[in-house]
Amino acid sequence: MFYHLFQYLQDEFDFPGASLFQYISFRAGIAIIASLMISILFGGRIIRYLQTKQVGESVRDLGLHGQLEKQGTPTMGGIIIILATLVPCVLLARLDNIYIVLMIIVTVWMAAIGFADDYIKVFRKNKKGLRGKFKIVGQVGLGLIVGLVMLLHDDVVVRMDESYAKEKGYEIVQKLSPVESAVPGQVVSMVYVKTTVTNLPFIKGNNFDYTYFLSFLGERAKTWVWVLFLPLIILIVISVSNGSNLTDGIDGLATGVSAIVGGTLGILAYVSSHTLFADYLNILYLPYTSELVVFSACFIGACIGFLWYNAYPAKVFMGDTGSLTIGGIIATLAIVLRKELLIPILCGVFLMENLSVVLQVGYFKYTRRKYGEGKRIFKMAPLHHHYQKLGMHESKIVTRFLIVGVLLAVFTIITLKIR
Repeated sequence: MFYHLFQYLQDEFDFPGASLFQYISFRAGIAIIASLMISILFGGRIIRYLQTKQVGESVRDLGLHGQLEKQGTPTMGGIIIILATLVPCVLLARLDNIYIVLMIIVTVWMAAIGFADDYIKVFRKNKKGLRGKFKIVGQVGLGLIVGLVMLLHDDVVVRMDESYAKEKGYEIVQKLSPVESAVPGQVVSMVYVKTTVTNLPFIKGNNFDYTYFLSFLGERAKTWVWVLFLPLIILIVISVSNGSNLTDGIDGLATGVSAIVGGTLGILAYVSSHTLFADYLNILYLPYTSELVVFSACFIGACIGFLWYNAYPAKVFMGDTGSLTIGGIIATLAIVLRKELLIPILCGVFLMENLSVVLQVGYFKYTRRKYGEGKRIFKMAPLHHHYQKLGMHESKIVTRFLIVGVLLAVFTIITLKIR
């Protein structure tokens, strides 16, 4: 909104300082400050409102130290993250950008699913919340939206050499002016193409096209790639959002990890939308994705601001309203930046939490069927509860998980140059 306003002021009146809003770095910086201020200043009021409505967490006694002390702590605090993300985004990002429109849809969509789940738990006193099949339907629906936008929208393109695009048979959307190549004196023609190509670390060329799996279809592979692409996008959305939900079990853990992941995705958005950096790193140059730097900044500020109240001892929990939303945001950002194959590394903490539950349940059922008595790998799942059972204080668990999250984030960025 402000971008368009100040662009008008600059074009019509040459308004002093209006040109600052043309710079992504400036708007991203303002976005972090704005989202931090919104979450901190309005967070306290929202928490007090939740307390007056008796929107308190219902805690099951799992035998964990300090667990029952959390009884009655306000939940549904994810509203703070959502507002602190959306308000600065609407004010500072370009609302005619398809990626921003998509991220707003994702945020509102997942927030609605999470809110419905929390509402049923809190106000209808049903601890099971929204039925699992309805959650899955909502997540599948969102995955379809994201996947179809990636496949069909004209602005979701990749820039590449024209000769390479023709060799691969990609659909050329727009031809660009010739530019100088890395070889002195050599000029190359660049084009925008529609493709399902994505960045793949550790291999020469650093990219991979999903049509490879359908190569046996020949030229028809590009026509039928959606059969593979859409289920993959749906799987990513479901996995990351549920991983975030499982991680939200102790004070500050999901919020802190999400801020680290959001910061990394912001860096990836910046280099992927910058011609020089993309060429230097030999990654895909993605036109129009620079606005995602602004959205990532809003998301980072919202998470850090929420951590002000969610750090141990938490004054508020995000609930499914927040955990499902941040998972959906992270998954979609990685997908549209064509870095979804880096998710197992970048979201390693979410992955560990997910795997610990899968392994625990699977091993218990297997041993019960084979030996008549179920056995466990961990003292309790998800993984953070295992360490709590070992007697480790939750603030120490959170700190160590965040350190792991930082290491994984750094390694994710390093993979851009590892061949």
